[in-house]
Amino acid sequence: MTRLSVNINKIATLRNARGGQIPSVKTATIKCQEFGAQGITIHPRPDERHITHKDVYEIKPLITTEFNIEGYPNEDFLKMVTEVKPDQVTLVPDSADQLTSDHGWDTWKHLAFLKEVIARLKESGIRTSIFVDPNETAVEGAAEIKTDRVELYTEPYASFYPIDKNKAIEPFVNAARLAGTLGIDVNAGHDLSLENLAFMYHMIPNLKEVSIGHALIADALYLGLETTIQKYLECLK
Repeated sequence: MTRLSVNINKIATLRNARGGQIPSVKTATIKCQEFGAQGITIHPRPDERHITHKDVYEIKPLITTEFNIEGYPNEDFLKMVTEVKPDQVTLVPDSADQLTSDHGWDTWKHLAFLKEVIARLKESGIRTSIFVDPNETAVEGAAEIKTDRVELYTEPYASFYPIDKNKAIEPFVNAARLAGTLGIDVNAGHDLSLENLAFMYHMIPNLKEVSIGHALIADALYLGLETTIQKYLECLK
């Protein structure tokens, strides 16, 4: 079964645009799970422009499904996640001021660094995932790092999907198959939507989890949050 983890960063972005506590990140956490989401994803950034460190600690007791925290593994981030102990940490190579994730790790270039970080997280009993581009070299490096999972960066798939969905999915299928042979599970995320999710789900083997935020929250403005989550779950059946 492929799990749907809802990224609630955009809820925090809307809240922070005006200040105060509306919309409530805590209420969104509860409601997303009540409506069927099988996980909650957040990506706290150093400038706290959406999810804040305070949010991270306040959300943790509200998780009844799975908790996935994304971020660049600097010391502040590692201290936070080893204290909070989410179910999964997804490591991304983002710079401190990056607007959104736009590439995966060069796993061979950063092999020693990532290997040390992964070992540290595993000592805390946290499942690990590394954000990678859909190429076999990156997946082979991830195997050397001993990560539990890779998260395939799916923006290229989403961009090319309207032009030729079969060509768009091909590198992702190849990367996922290789990951499976190397004993690595596969997650996916970035620009997945109601338009392109079902095809990816049916084509990619070994897909454990999709993390979706921007498109899902945007759809919820039109369809309502409960209806939106149910529609995404239908894509995964």
